[in-house]
Amino acid sequence: MKLYSDEELAELLDLDIFHLIGEVADVMGVECYVVGGYVRDIFLERPSNDIDVVVVGSGIDVASALKRRLGRRAHLSVFKNFGTAQVKILPPSPDTQFTEIEFVGARRESYSHNSRKPIVEDGTLEDDQNRRDFTINAMAICLNRERFGELVDPFNGLADLEDGIIATPLDPEVTFSDDPLRMMRCIRFATQLNFQIEDATFDALERMADRIKIVSGERIEVELNKIIMSPHPSRGFVDLQRCGLLGIILPELAALDIVEQRNGRAHKNNFYHTLEVLENIVKSEQSETKSANCFLRWAALLHDVGKPRSKRWDPAVGWTFHNHNYIGAKMVPEIFRRLKLPMGTEMKYVQKLVDLHMRPQVIADSEVTDSAVRRLLNDAGDDIDDLMTLCEADITSKNEVKKKIFLENFRLVREKLADLKEKDYKRLLQPVIDGNEIMDLFHLKPSREVGLLKQTLKDAVLDNRVENEREPLMLLLMQKARKMGLIKD
Repeated sequence: MKLYSDEELAELLDLDIFHLIGEVADVMGVECYVVGGYVRDIFLERPSNDIDVVVVGSGIDVASALKRRLGRRAHLSVFKNFGTAQVKILPPSPDTQFTEIEFVGARRESYSHNSRKPIVEDGTLEDDQNRRDFTINAMAICLNRERFGELVDPFNGLADLEDGIIATPLDPEVTFSDDPLRMMRCIRFATQLNFQIEDATFDALERMADRIKIVSGERIEVELNKIIMSPHPSRGFVDLQRCGLLGIILPELAALDIVEQRNGRAHKNNFYHTLEVLENIVKSEQSETKSANCFLRWAALLHDVGKPRSKRWDPAVGWTFHNHNYIGAKMVPEIFRRLKLPMGTEMKYVQKLVDLHMRPQVIADSEVTDSAVRRLLNDAGDDIDDLMTLCEADITSKNEVKKKIFLENFRLVREKLADLKEKDYKRLLQPVIDGNEIMDLFHLKPSREVGLLKQTLKDAVLDNRVENEREPLMLLLMQKARKMGLIKD
């Protein structure tokens, strides 16, 4: 981060829009300040489009006056129920973004125990800063002409920024009780900024964790996705687990944090293994300069959630987790539904990757056959590359020899996959005789018999026992139909 004097801040805010807001406020005789994330990000030297302005008076009136000054260049939206307004300023050219500025009147807030909706009253700048979530978000810079660029920092947010600390302006227990979503935001900011949560603030997270139950799934989902998309998301999930929030919002993941031992044999901690897989996904995206894939990261996070339900003790081999991939895939829709994650293609994508994540490992653990690779490609389809990325990330063994063998075999799998894709795998793997033709040939309606005949042809094509051409497939189809009694000799 970088420290600035008030004079330097004035230079950094030397933009027409900030001077214009200050002029409007001066004419109306009210104080106004840019606050929150925009101020924080100035010191962190990060770009920010999050411009919030607090007015000691009516934020709506100042926004309306600003709109009149800007004329057609701006669009005004007023939200009277919340006492806020937004001014969206049209860009000077189509290549630049809109500038959006949120205006609110300074206020004090109080909360009832069972609601996140505050009782709002007009207040001072001090009242408004008191209600902010964290000290680093409670700093304000004055926009009035006489004090333009002056930093108002009553809670030493600048020092916390410099020290890399997340702390609340007031008693953290009160802050989190008033608005429990702030607990998620606390961990999210610590994760995104690579900051430490102050001890008293973390203690309050532990004591108040149960309050998260009044927060909607949609709000929690937004914060979880921001944690998942952080440069090191595992930090956030460790903190969520340590303070008890994870066991409430995502108990299926929290349940992985156990190591059970019997007869001197223990299984690994699958929670920390999962976080290592998640970090490996992030590394792979960075090394291949790919854009971050939120739902591939979700697949990494959920790939082993079926293990607690599938865990069994076998005296001959130790702990087993047979079919954990299948069980985990069955759990994905309920998790997505509860967290209000999208239930369409995104959920099905994650479910597919969770279900198939063991398949490449099984192939790579033995001889890499054409048949196994063809079946894998048929089942994974267009998601095969993401599946392979997930499976390679899943190799977290500390045994370097074993790890090297797996990665070499994965390389062979990828080579065979590339060869199939080059030859147009969709045409190669789908039998040229389909279900409709089978029903016409044998005068059948959709039925078990049709399914068996289709599967016979598909297995033959996937195993490469016959060419995917009409003549050999028709011969095989007639042989199977004869055995099923559909053809009379």
